[in-house]
Amino acid sequence: MIQKKRAIALGYFDGIHIGHAALMKRVLEIGNETGLVPSVITFDSHPRSLVDGKDIPLINSPEDRAGLIRRVFGIDDIIFLHFNKETASMSWSKFIDHLIDEFGARYLVAGSDFKFGFEAEGSSSLLNAKCSEAGIGCDIIPDVTYDGIISSSTYIRRLLKDGNMERANEFLGHPHVLTDVVRYGYKLGRTLDAPTINMRFAPGVLIPAYGVYATRVFIDDDKPSSDDTNAACGHIGVTNIGVRPTVDNSDNITAETHILNFQRNLNGHQIRIEFHHRLRPEIKFSNVEELKNQIQKDCTASAEYFKTGDNNRTDFRQK
Repeated sequence: MIQKKRAIALGYFDGIHIGHAALMKRVLEIGNETGLVPSVITFDSHPRSLVDGKDIPLINSPEDRAGLIRRVFGIDDIIFLHFNKETASMSWSKFIDHLIDEFGARYLVAGSDFKFGFEAEGSSSLLNAKCSEAGIGCDIIPDVTYDGIISSSTYIRRLLKDGNMERANEFLGHPHVLTDVVRYGYKLGRTLDAPTINMRFAPGVLIPAYGVYATRVFIDDDKPSSDDTNAACGHIGVTNIGVRPTVDNSDNITAETHILNFQRNLNGHQIRIEFHHRLRPEIKFSNVEELKNQIQKDCTASAEYFKTGDNNRTDFRQK
């Protein structure tokens, strides 16, 4: 028995960019107007990875995707469908029937380029016609452009690979994020007067250009405590993405963050890093003393970056 009647945004939603935001905002409006539950249906893996046999680097992990939908838009009803051979072979018409019968879809919202069903035969026009036939609502949202460019996950991936974090964030509408449980840090950081927390990118998630970034750090999903006045807006940090060439000969890629003016042991805590600006590329220094001096410069540069009002925001263009 269907427990909920839903207004559902459909898509893969990699990155949750400004184009996706238009869909999210519309299902929220529909929810307010009709009493339907604003919902998002997405997939646990990118459909093209299975259909085309190509690995598509993802902007975010599924967990970060869901976290963004909840934090930025306040939509808690998020359904991940498992994409497998059975899902890939489902006809577009049967897929819509499945949403209606199994998930209580009473209003569907999708982008104009939305493709679905076996061999991507389903289109926005077919979706609209099928919804009309079934007696449920449907909105097709046109492309969203910024600076004359259509916002797309493909374009944002290119910006992240180039290290153009500020431009990527403009198209995302929020800072690019990485969430992970803190792993044991490298003891060397303490000797450099810059203790670090160490995180990894989930398998299949795109790694931005190696380098040092000005970041904000959120601990345990933003739960503030009486002694943590920075919890609401995030602690200022400096994050190195790369392989630590000065002190490490391995190919292990990490996001290693020093939090300014912070002393707590965070091993085992869940941390969200928000990337705002690339300060410099990753460099191999001649010795550890040079590295230590550069870390201090990076800390100063990150603090200066966040002093300006425009860079102090954490939600960019969404609200």
